[in-house]
Amino acid sequence: MASEIRNPQLWQEGRLKIEWVRHHMPLLNGLEEEFRQTLPFKGLKVALSVHLEAKTAYLCEVLAAGGAEMYVTGSNPLSTQDDVAAALVEAGLNVFAWYDTTPQEYEAHIRRVLEVGPNIIIDDGGDLVNLMHTEYKDLIPGVIGGCEETTTGILRLIQLNNSKELKFPMMLVNNADCKHLFDNRYGTGQSVWDGINRTTNLIVAGKNVVVAGYGWCGKGVAMRAKGLGAEVIVTEVDPIKAMEAVMDGFKVMKMEQAAPLGDIFVTVTGCDAVIVKEHFLKMKDGAICCNAGHFDCEVDVAGLSEIAVEIKPARKNIIGYKLENGRKIYVIAEGRLVNLAAGDGHPAEIMDMSFAIQALSAKYLAENAGIICREPGRMVNDVPLEIDQEVARRKLSFWGCEIDTLTPEQHRYLYGE
Repeated sequence: MASEIRNPQLWQEGRLKIEWVRHHMPLLNGLEEEFRQTLPFKGLKVALSVHLEAKTAYLCEVLAAGGAEMYVTGSNPLSTQDDVAAALVEAGLNVFAWYDTTPQEYEAHIRRVLEVGPNIIIDDGGDLVNLMHTEYKDLIPGVIGGCEETTTGILRLIQLNNSKELKFPMMLVNNADCKHLFDNRYGTGQSVWDGINRTTNLIVAGKNVVVAGYGWCGKGVAMRAKGLGAEVIVTEVDPIKAMEAVMDGFKVMKMEQAAPLGDIFVTVTGCDAVIVKEHFLKMKDGAICCNAGHFDCEVDVAGLSEIAVEIKPARKNIIGYKLENGRKIYVIAEGRLVNLAAGDGHPAEIMDMSFAIQALSAKYLAENAGIICREPGRMVNDVPLEIDQEVARRKLSFWGCEIDTLTPEQHRYLYGE
């Protein structure tokens, strides 16, 4: 076993966190028992780069129960929890991660999990897949395939696939209904405000909240802001999503119009340079900016630093930037994912569904290694509908809910079969 973590002595605290989420993740409980019996990953190496906190740790242990040799790292410099990493090492997994890595350390950890020659890759944002294709091409023949957790990662995969540069099959986990309809909307909606509230200790009610991006994550953030009593403004580039926001009861305008009005700004676009210098200069004194997209480029923190005359910590995980006009702009968690860099991420019950999709998709890859298409330009794969629906059925069962089924006559009426 190999590992590079900050403090192995923290493992007991991390184990408490893992056991807490285990109690609230019944789908993974069931899969852990099944995998222990069937060993679908026996003899396989799995490289995983996902935000390394308790729920991810439990997913790693479920895969290990299925016979996988796990090599684990984080997917964001500020989202790894050192006690959780220590608990995984204590449990016998290979972990290379710690909180607040430098860019060089972060890349070195990614390299460590790739150098082992993984058979399955579980990625969050595409860093593993990207580095495999650029610097570890000799290991690609040993890769059965992989799973991608996020919208940002899927966008990167589609670009690779369309240019016929993607060299092994990838399952688009984020596109599964049991992932994005719940994780992105309800999970992001709650966890973003958990991160903001615990970090700022300020009230949301009565404030103007600007949400940049009205995809499923943006919908969740706006919905929860409204529930907390805020007036919500949405900025968008997609006219259809903008229209949805209007019909959902929110004001829609350009960022340049919203900049002087907002008290709290949350970017959820997956794009670059969403809030930039010209917007900062228009913001009111005390405006708070944070990001809930994948990479730390949506809020232009570097640009804000250039126009600031004073930069200093305002509170733990909050930096204040004083501008020439005397106003101060605050940024939470350096513009990195606010729900993970300033919180514990999505609720356990939500990640139970997302990680069940991940685990079953990895199992699908392992079982179909010689069948799944490896033709250039056809390497991205939707999660099979059967997996999506099986996860939904299991979740409903745990909730004690029963649903109707079509009679043969109804099935023929709808589908003509």
